[in-house]
Formats: sequence, structure tokens, C-alpha cells
Amino acid sequence: MADAEPSAPMAVEAKPDAKTLQVLRDLANRLRIRSIRATCASSSGHPTSCSSAAEIMSVLFFHIMRYKQMDPENPDNDRLILSKRLSFVDVATGWLGQGLGAACGMAYTGKYFDKASYRVFCLMRDGESSEGSVWEALAFASHYSLDNLVAIFDVNRLGHSGGLPLEHCIDVYQNRCEAFGWNTFVVDGRDVEALCQVFWQATQMKNKPTAIVAKTFKGRGIPSVEDAENWHGKPMPKERADAIIKLIESQIQTNRNLEPKPPIEDSPQINITDIEMTSPPAYNIGDKMATRKACGLALAKLGHANDRVIVLDGDTRNSTFSEIFRKEHPERFIECFIAEQNMVSVALGCATRGRTIAFVSTFAAFLTRAFHQIRIGAMTQSNINLIGSHCGVSVGEDGPSQMALEDLAMFRAIPNCTVFYPSDAISTEHAVFLAAKAKGMCYIRTSRPETAVIYAPQESFAIGQAKVIRHSANDKITVIGAGVTLHEALAAADDLSEQDISVRVIDLFTVKPLDAATIISNAKATGGRIITVEDHYPEGGIGEAVSAAVSMEPDILVHQLAVPGVPQSGKPSELLDMFGISARHIIVAVKCMLMN
Repeated sequence: MADAEPSAPMAVEAKPDAKTLQVLRDLANRLRIRSIRATCASSSGHPTSCSSAAEIMSVLFFHIMRYKQMDPENPDNDRLILSKRLSFVDVATGWLGQGLGAACGMAYTGKYFDKASYRVFCLMRDGESSEGSVWEALAFASHYSLDNLVAIFDVNRLGHSGGLPLEHCIDVYQNRCEAFGWNTFVVDGRDVEALCQVFWQATQMKNKPTAIVAKTFKGRGIPSVEDAENWHGKPMPKERADAIIKLIESQIQTNRNLEPKPPIEDSPQINITDIEMTSPPAYNIGDKMATRKACGLALAKLGHANDRVIVLDGDTRNSTFSEIFRKEHPERFIECFIAEQNMVSVALGCATRGRTIAFVSTFAAFLTRAFHQIRIGAMTQSNINLIGSHCGVSVGEDGPSQMALEDLAMFRAIPNCTVFYPSDAISTEHAVFLAAKAKGMCYIRTSRPETAVIYAPQESFAIGQAKVIRHSANDKITVIGAGVTLHEALAAADDLSEQDISVRVIDLFTVKPLDAATIISNAKATGGRIITVEDHYPEGGIGEAVSAAVSMEPDILVHQLAVPGVPQSGKPSELLDMFGISARHIIVAVKCMLMN
């Protein structure tokens, strides 16, 4: 990694004049007053944490950052992530430890995709440095030389319930950041002039990201509260607030404001809505292909349809087949290594302001580690797409640690998240293209085993539209599956037909939103009997989704087949049978249901 070097100078003064410095001090005190008033009015909030960072925010917003006040989502604006229990325009960061990862995604997009001048600033509190995701992000930013990124550690020594592990050991923070490859400055976070100097120095650096370690005091400027424990997350008592505000007001010497500097307008004009499948999927009925491989091929095809499609992977690209995208579009592939939490945060950052169409690809089991980040993505109303491969016991010999058996429940619980579960290569390709155009987060569940293509290349698909792929006038039961279990259902239907038992088979395609109308109408046509079969635990999966959809239909009965407990290693076919979701078990369930 190259050493940090000065870059072309920017029009930011290293040392503002005395009048400007006083205005910045006064603006910091105004921020303190506003935080006290706002938290008193709402009876909730963090005035002490706000007060420790007031000078930092004053210098950033009114002296360093370039942005258009009346156009906050302008692509040329500098970005700010407030990661210390606050939220801002681009991403929600209510859980500590997530802001820097999102900032990394914004900075990566700015440097490598937009190739623009905007910079990204992330303000963090010292307490969140205990989160491992912070260090994942520090490693990522250093590896990719994100010299347009500045992380500010607000080291006020106090956490929620007391002193933090390092308290004011500023040198330890500095050494750790430097060890992670960051250009690092230490500064008195109360000194406006010193802050102006280090932020100016940060704008001059290249080849490395910059960390600013600012020594501050919680509750700064509030008598008997500054640097005192047991004030975290507490508004000032109303009977004291007025006196505190008057004291702070007495220190304000000017009533001037500072206008932010305009951004450099060099971000490219882009279009992320122009996405069309220019040719049908190149598969024939009966071809064998794993949906995970079909997904990799579909991503590469999508990359040719729109040059803002990007793929992030966590060192699994040769198993998820995202390596196909990497081979065809290397400049738009981001290797995030084994750091799934940071990978999702980076994707959230990349997708802000509609700058990219981001796909995250890894084993579905590994996405469970990033559930906090996924939840924050939903709060942000992000449009990122997540692909989870190696689902269920059909993973086989790799064993239960690699088998995702909770992922449908996890993603079904995410608001406005579309959950795709394609069953063959054709439907997988359509799922990828539909996800790229969908509003809100999307999850695509793919499988390891090869399965037969069951749809013709010209078949059309839509979100929330199930497929009735086997039916007759004599059907007695509707069997619902997706992925590998759909093929088990088809095999069971073939065997049952030889015994003069006719069953209807439905492919859900999307588990959320569920096609309740198709399910109910077909269930009523088959005696009100439904069997669901899924390579997933019973809780939160297909069976529960279908049961909820028909819950107001008193004449419809649902019988669920799902993986009943923690599985083990074995051959996929053996495990499907051992855990009760094979064709043999579907046949038994059909016969029992008809008898009863």
C-alpha cells in the first residue's frame, strides 16, 4: 500500500481568519442549544453526546463540506454519516458500528464508479469502536485506498453506563487506526482552529483514508454534566434547561451564519431504471443447472444491460458463481472478503442516491450474521439485492453450519422486502432482472444441487405471481413447493399418477409477496387440501406463509412438511429423505391427507 501523499489542493482554508473561527465557535454553541431544546421537547435524545461533537459538526458543516443546502440529495454533494446513534439523509445508523461501512460504500462509489470529487465524512463515537464491524470497515477502506473518506472518532470516554475500555487513551486509538493503514491525526475536539487544520490536512491526502481522533468531553459546556457519568441518553431536566441555555447563549459573540461551499459538479449523469432482458434465457426444458450458477450467469447478463450494476461478494465467488460477473465486469465487482456485516453496509452505501444497482452474493447462512445491517437497510428504504446460496439440507456433505434453514423467516420479517425462491435456471434469471427493477430490498434464495429446467425460455414471470405447473380436473390435493422441493413435488406427482392419484403442483416463485389468490383458488378446486414442502425450518417459512394466506378460509386445510430439527452431514438425497421433505414423504402425506 502506498504512503499517503498530498493531492491537488482544494479551496478550503487551513487556518480561517479570526472572525470565521469565532463564528464556528458560536455555531457549535447554537448546536448545543438546539440539541438541548429538541431533546427536552421530545423527552428523549442525546444532548450530552451532541454536545461533545458540536465543534466537530460546526467545522464540518459550515467550513469543510461542499454541498447545496436546498438540494441535499445532489450527487455532487459531500456525504456525512452520523454513526453515533443519529440518523441522516442517506442511511439510518441507529445501531452503532454500521455507519463507517456505509461510508465506505459511498466513498468506493465516488472514487471508482462516479470518479467524482465529492468526499465522505463519517462521525463515530468511541463506544462503537468495540463493534467488530468498525474494524471490518477500517480494513476495507485501507485495502481499497479510499482517500476520499474521513472517519472522525469522537472520543468522549463515556458510554451508556459508564467509562469505556480505553477512556481517553488517545494514543491507542491512533496506533490502532495507523495499524489498519489509515492516515491518522489526533486533535483536541474542542479547538475549532485545530479542527480546521486537521480537516484541511485530510483533504490534501491521497492513497489512504484519513482518521481524525478527537478528544472530547461528553456534555461539553453543560455545568455539572460535562464529563459526568449517568447522563447518556437523558434530556436536561426542564427546570435546569433554561439556565443552561442562557449560560451557553452568553458565550455567543456573533449572530452570523456561514454559507457552505458549493460542490464540484463532476458526478456523471446515470440511469438505473433502463433495465430490459434483451434476449430470453438460453436454456431448454430438461437441461440441468444449479440455480446458484444460473444466478451468476444472470448477474453477468444483467451487467451488460446496465453499467451501474455492481456485485459484492464475501470470498465465496467460486461457490456462488459471482465470479462469472467478475470475469465479464471486473471493474464493477467488489471483493469484501470474509466480513459479511461490512459487505452489506458497503452495499447500502453504494446504493444511496440511486448511484448503483447493488447485488450482495454469499452463502445464505452467512447473511444471518448481517441481520442488523439488513434491518437498517430496510429502515433506510434501500434498494439493495441480496443473494443467498447453499440453502437447506440439500447443501449435503458440507453440514449444518453451511445450511441456511432460517433465511426465509429472516427476510420475510423485513418490511417491503421481496423474497424470491426460483426453482430452475429460467426462473432464476427472471428473478435477478426483476430484483434489479424492484423498489425496496430483495432476497433471492438459490440452491446448490443441479435441478432440471422446467420452464420454456419464453415463460414470463412477475413478482407475486405463482405458477401452476401441473394440474388436471381430477386433482385431489394442491402441493406447494419452491426450489429443490418443487422438484420433489413433481417427482411425487409422477409416482402418484401411476397409482391413479392426481395432485396439483404450484411453484411459488416469490414467497413474499405471496400469490394468495392463486393458492386459494387452486386449493378450493382440490378439495381444500394443501401440502407445503420446504427445505427450511417450519418456523417462518413457506408453510407458515401459506397458512397465513388461507387463514380466513375455513374449508382449507394446510399440512406442512419442513426440516424438523438441526440436520447433519450427508448426501443431499439422503438428507431430503431423512428430514421428511423428499418425494417419498410427500406421497405419504398425500395419502394420509386423503384418508383423513
